[in-house]
Amino acid sequence: MDYAYICDAIRTPFGRYGGSLAAIRPDDLAAIPLRALLARNPTLNPAALDDVIFGCANQAGEDNRNVARMALLLAGIPQEVPGSTVNRLCGSSMDAVAIAARAIRSGEAAVVIAGGVESMSRAPLVLSKPDAPWARSQKLEDTTLGWRFVNPRMRELYGVDSMAETAEIVAAECGISRADQDTFALRSQQRCAVAMKAGFLFNEIIPVSLPKNIVVEMDEHPRPDTTQAGLAKLKPVVKLEGTVTAGNASGINDGSAALILASETAAHQHRLTPLARVVGCAVAGVAPRVMGLGPVPAVQKLLARTGLKLKQMDVIELNEAFAAQALGVLRALGLPDDADHVNPNGGAIAIGHPLGASGARLIATTVYHLQRTGGRYGLCTMCIGVGQGIAMIVERV
Repeated sequence: MDYAYICDAIRTPFGRYGGSLAAIRPDDLAAIPLRALLARNPTLNPAALDDVIFGCANQAGEDNRNVARMALLLAGIPQEVPGSTVNRLCGSSMDAVAIAARAIRSGEAAVVIAGGVESMSRAPLVLSKPDAPWARSQKLEDTTLGWRFVNPRMRELYGVDSMAETAEIVAAECGISRADQDTFALRSQQRCAVAMKAGFLFNEIIPVSLPKNIVVEMDEHPRPDTTQAGLAKLKPVVKLEGTVTAGNASGINDGSAALILASETAAHQHRLTPLARVVGCAVAGVAPRVMGLGPVPAVQKLLARTGLKLKQMDVIELNEAFAAQALGVLRALGLPDDADHVNPNGGAIAIGHPLGASGARLIATTVYHLQRTGGRYGLCTMCIGVGQGIAMIVERV
C-alpha cells in the first residue's frame, strides 16, 4: 500500500461576512486555489489529475450542481478530469482530503486535488414547495448556518439545538465559565496577531484580486485589538444568563482551500515536493445536542487505529467553532486550556470558519507549522453539526 503525500497546500484569505470576498460566487472562489496550485506547480500536467474532490456544507445556491466539478472547469482544468463534492458539514474538506488519501493509498488514484469552499455571505434564502395545491404554508429558510426544513421526528428524537445552543449545553455540562471562554478567545486573537505579523501564514495564503485593483492578501476576520475587558462587555447570544458571545465564537466567513496529494511515484514523476504524508483519518458520532465534543471520540479512535499517542503530536489544530466546545475537547483529552502546541497560530475564533473550507485550512496550517518548526506529527480535528467529529494525523517528511 502506497502512502499519500501532501505536496502543496494553499487557501484564499478568509473574508468577513459581507466582506471583500462576498462578491465572488462560491464556484469562482473554489477555482482560485485550483488555478494557484497549478501555477505554483508547473511540472504537474492538469490532465494527469485523477480527481478533484471539494467539501462544501451549503450546496443550496451557486454552489449547487457539484461545485468541485464546476470549479475545476472554471479553473481551466481539462474537462476529462472528474470532480466530486463532499458534504460532512464543517468536516467536509477534511473528509475530502481523507477520501483523496484513501484513493491514493489503495492505488485507485495517483494525483488528486482536494479541498473545500464556502461562501456564507452568498448562502441563499430558500422557499419550500407547498404540501398541497393552493397551500399557503411555504417556509422561507436562511441557509447560512444550521438547521432548516426540520424533520419533526428529528426534533422529537434528538432536538434541533442551534450551533450556539449546543455550545451553551457543553459549557453547562462541562462547567466551562464565561471567563474561561473569553480568555481562550483572547488567546486565539493574540496568537493569530503574532503569526500574521511574523508572516507564519504567508505560505498558505494566496492573494485574491478584485475589481478596481483591489487585492485581498490577509484574513479579514482577526481582531488584534481584542481585550479581555472588551470581550466581557459582549452580550450572550443564546440567553441572558448564557456564556456564548460573538467574541468567543468562530466567525461566519467566506473562503476556499486546496491541497495536492500524490503517491510517491506520482510525486517523483511530476516533480512535486512531498511536505507531509497522511497517516490516517477517523470520524465518530456524538449526540447532536453536544456536537462540539465530537473531536474527542474521533481523536481517540484515530490514535487507537494508528498506534500513536496524543503526547507524540507536535502540533494540534483544533477548530474553534466555539471557545466552550474547544475547551470541552481539550479538557476531555487531558490537555491544558493554554497548551502552547494547540492552535499556536490562532484558530477559527480569530481566523474565521467558512464551513466547507476550514478542514483543509487546518491541514495546510499544520503542514506548514511542522515544516517551519521541524516537528514530526500534527493532529487536525474539528466538531461537526448534527453530532460528529473528524480527526486526521499528518507526518512531516
